[in-house]
Amino acid sequence: MNKFGNIFTLTTFGESHGEAIGGVVDGMPAGIEIDMEFIQSELNRRRPGQSSITTSRQEADQVELLSGVFEGRTTGCPIGFIVRNTNQHSQDYENMRQLFRPSHADYTYHYKYGGNRDHRGGGRSSARITISRVVAGALAKLALRQLGIQIQAYTSQVGTIALERDYRKYDLSLTETNIVRCPDPVKAAEMVQLITQVRAEGDTIGGVITCVVKGCPAGIGEPEFGKLHAALGAAMLSINAVKGFEYGEGFEGASARGSEQNDVFVNEYGKIKTLTNHSGGIQGGISNGQDIYFRVAFKPVATLLREQNTVDTAGNPTKLTAKGRHDPCVLPRAVPVVEAMTAMTLLDCYLLNKTIKL
Repeated sequence: MNKFGNIFTLTTFGESHGEAIGGVVDGMPAGIEIDMEFIQSELNRRRPGQSSITTSRQEADQVELLSGVFEGRTTGCPIGFIVRNTNQHSQDYENMRQLFRPSHADYTYHYKYGGNRDHRGGGRSSARITISRVVAGALAKLALRQLGIQIQAYTSQVGTIALERDYRKYDLSLTETNIVRCPDPVKAAEMVQLITQVRAEGDTIGGVITCVVKGCPAGIGEPEFGKLHAALGAAMLSINAVKGFEYGEGFEGASARGSEQNDVFVNEYGKIKTLTNHSGGIQGGISNGQDIYFRVAFKPVATLLREQNTVDTAGNPTKLTAKGRHDPCVLPRAVPVVEAMTAMTLLDCYLLNKTIKL
């Protein structure tokens, strides 16, 4: 599937070294004011070449909206958009045309599509395809602004360097003040140092991104197969290199007792709320009005700038030394992607919720 969503939908197209990356957003409510500077700023957070710890590929990633916007507002019609590729070094991948790179999608794409695949930069399986998600996510954020819903993701772990799990202990406004996008300046410096070291060794490293949603009203999400946490989990697990998702206390809460985990309700000045939020803002698959928070685990980038054993498409043993420009750690550039998928999921669930009662 190249389509995401039920009512608010995104259909994507393009390959890493093709002419362009693009998409079509449908179901965007009419009358939403479009802030092109904001949309471009979201792409700038994701784009390559933005710091010393990201790939050196230089792309402006300039978005062009082709339809669905008139006089600065959405019309309710499909929004087509495109971001052109301008700095491909396809020759760097020529030695990989007949090889299967370890832990990449080469082997699986080869067998799914009968040997027809674009080997340049991973083709359709490249993380560059997340450009479309960031554009659509920025559009969703503009709609969510009107509902008072705010989304903030940040790098909470790189390798073994980790922040405390409680996001309330940090000033999340500091997230964009450093190149690793971590709200703890001291830990951020340690993370940058580790990524720099790993890169110098021709290796890669993974980590965790935490995301916090504030202002989401109670009642969003479906009670059975469309549970909000399931929708968020599916969205996160569709991102390149993601290996795990947990919301609320997650796996850490599995060792606790119910008396420790239950979120007790109180009436505070006429408003019902919970004293704690172990549930992560979601109960019974539906938002309860508290902060939604979750963690997303990313594996180390699969491309190593060192020799690896592999096989070619005929099954013959061979060796691979990757060339090209690659991220030693995906976390800094994945933060806006996590936010984008969160925004699209929440807007889609919000619109879907509008269909159940008059």
